[in-house]
Amino acid sequence: MGKRNKFELWTVISIVLLLLFILVLVYPMFGILRQAVYDADGNLTLGNFSKFFAKKYYTNTILNSFKSTICVTVISLIIGTVLSYFYSFYALKGAKLIFVVSILCCMSAPFLGALSWIMLLGRNGVVTKFFKTVFGIKLGSIYGFKGILLVQCLKYYPLVFIYMNGAFRNVDNTLLEASANMGCTGVKRFFKIILQLSMPTLLAAALMVFMQAFADFGTPMIIGEGYRTFPVEIYSQYLGENGRDYGFAAAISVIAILITAVVFFIQQFATNKFRFSISALHPVEKKKAKGAGGFFMHLYAYLLIFLGFAPNLYIIYLSFVNSDGAVFKTGFSFNNYKLAAKKLLARSITNTVWYGVISLAIIILVSVIVAYLIVRRSNPVNHAIDTMSMLPYIMPGAVVGIALVMAFGAKPFALTGTVAIMILNFVVRRMPYTIRSASACLMQISPSIEEAAISLGASKAKTFAWITVPMMSSGIISGAILSWVAIVTELSGSIILYNNKTITLTMSTYVNINRGNYGIACAFAAILQVVTIISLLIYIKISKSEDNISL
Repeated sequence: MGKRNKFELWTVISIVLLLLFILVLVYPMFGILRQAVYDADGNLTLGNFSKFFAKKYYTNTILNSFKSTICVTVISLIIGTVLSYFYSFYALKGAKLIFVVSILCCMSAPFLGALSWIMLLGRNGVVTKFFKTVFGIKLGSIYGFKGILLVQCLKYYPLVFIYMNGAFRNVDNTLLEASANMGCTGVKRFFKIILQLSMPTLLAAALMVFMQAFADFGTPMIIGEGYRTFPVEIYSQYLGENGRDYGFAAAISVIAILITAVVFFIQQFATNKFRFSISALHPVEKKKAKGAGGFFMHLYAYLLIFLGFAPNLYIIYLSFVNSDGAVFKTGFSFNNYKLAAKKLLARSITNTVWYGVISLAIIILVSVIVAYLIVRRSNPVNHAIDTMSMLPYIMPGAVVGIALVMAFGAKPFALTGTVAIMILNFVVRRMPYTIRSASACLMQISPSIEEAAISLGASKAKTFAWITVPMMSSGIISGAILSWVAIVTELSGSIILYNNKTITLTMSTYVNINRGNYGIACAFAAILQVVTIISLLIYIKISKSEDNISL
């Protein structure tokens, strides 16, 4: 009878989670679909979709997004994989610095890179003025497609680098020795052996970069100018200055969901084609990076991390340059921070920290339970929970924000403008990171350990709490740090949901950029980066090693 009760407890938990996920994930999606296919009089119509595909201006936003996203994905894969290969197979000097700085690059908000490069290479940028004044050379425009490409590639190549490090560590050295004995060495071995063995991870990295670049709102909004992308168009239709068309915004959101879902399933299909298991019984021994080859490896690695992280340092530098809030002057002062203090700085910091802590606590609790249900108690209900938990992963943030407003903006919920809807947005959007990480960790833990604890008299609940969860800790912590950083740098969903009472550091930064208050924006951005850096350092301290970071 006791066993049956314990079984029923997990069944109840599964049903409760299923209903909860239907409420916060599926129900909002149906709200968007309904808004897209019904007019103001409640009549079924496809007019919003016809309007989108009838005008080249709108369809070009799809093409623009695909063009920039595919280019960013391909370039990020190339430069990130090459860097990871050098890092994993050769003993580079300052390897830990390369790794940690790469983490910091990919954990900063994407639009901060756009702000920094505008300050450097924009119309009135420092580098632009220098070349024009000293050499009489007029540099090309940083705005539009080229600017988006530059900012996003420098933001996302570290993701590929970190992913591929894990894959390359799993390559068995005996396979490389065997291939060398058969005459397969150098570049040929890299493509024929190493890259083929790492293909599942490469595809996972490609999906991560594609999804994030495609959904990025801040970068194209700030540096894109006339180069219009999907997320910017969704925002413009929902909260645009030239009028709001909720039905049309919903229709564009539906199209965005379908596109990202197709990409996701294509990636899953391709990954299944390369599915295999490998265990590195004899890990690769790093060679010394010497001679001309070693010089160029070090040059490549340090140049990349410099280009990736220099914009962040430049923003921190500018935050101390004297200004009136908008125009930078000579000398240094804390004036930007003083002006920021008058622009909701204290509230932004408080909201960022508290919303992040509360959201992360909810994410960890739910993710641990969901991971356990998915891995240890596989059934149709739990498979449905697993599928639903991935919905936010394949949806642009602006779409999630609009969905939450449509679902919970009116009675009986009426959450618009509240702390609750901000936290709900953070939890819904960032939970997939921790669920995936915790699930992957649990899959590597043998069930026999839990069975042994139960056979020694421990209850299933006690075994779960005191045996299973601690063994999952590395996966939980890895996913949690990713979720945390994604929460504190969240923009695309928050911009739909925030108000002055619920404003965060990221939103304050973006608002001041949009108003041309670059000095104040740099102060907010600098504090945001400090929060991110402290988060990473705490994680490294807890995990005992920077190499434990897993995406």
